[in-house]
Amino acid sequence: MAKNSSHGGNAVYGLGLIGAAIYFIQSATGFWDGILGLLKAMVWPAVLVYEILKILNM
Repeated sequence: MAKNSSHGGNAVYGLGLIGAAIYFIQSATGFWDGILGLLKAMVWPAVLVYEILKILNM
């Protein structure tokens, strides 16, 4: 029985998370800005999808 795998999607999400974390941490001016940057890095895909759906009036 063949098993479907979505490891490729997980890898892309992981790379996006790491890239976003690096971006937000580099632009942080203090410790709490860095913590906020990590939180932003975790939720950026949800915000992106929300904004795209809002633009498409869905």
